[in-house]
Amino acid sequence: MADLIGFTGVFLILSAYFLSVYGKLSQTDSLYLILNLVGAGLACISSILIQSVPFTILEGAWALVSLLALWKNHRKDP
Repeated sequence: MADLIGFTGVFLILSAYFLSVYGKLSQTDSLYLILNLVGAGLACISSILIQSVPFTILEGAWALVSLLALWKNHRKDP
């Protein structure tokens, strides 16, 4: 189960990256940030399940940064 959760999270993160590199999404677009937030959150859960502390920290930080960027975007929009 941890692998499925992790693979799904990594797929979402890589999808956001791919769409950004090919000009389909900006790094400030809400969809880009949501893909990163959900993807990193799932990868973080997977890392917790397999007891990988370094990746739990990495993915938790990634999710937190995405969440803060979403919040910042939301505050700017009227």
